[in-house]
Amino acid sequence: MVTSLEVDQESCIGCGYCIEICPEVFTWGPERKALVYNFEGCKACDCISAIEDCPVKAISAEGGSYEKV
Repeated sequence: MVTSLEVDQESCIGCGYCIEICPEVFTWGPERKALVYNFEGCKACDCISAIEDCPVKAISAEGGSYEKV
């Protein structure tokens, strides 16, 4: 089970895809780049798609695979 998510601020291009598909987890940061603000929100959205479909692979997960409940 995933124990944390992180958005690499250096890699993030601010496309907003993760925020669009997982607004319960991701939000805009001060530099118009995505941030994780509510990891627990992964239970209500598709974090795996956000991770896999990030065009620059800026989102990483720690702790293994995550299964949407």
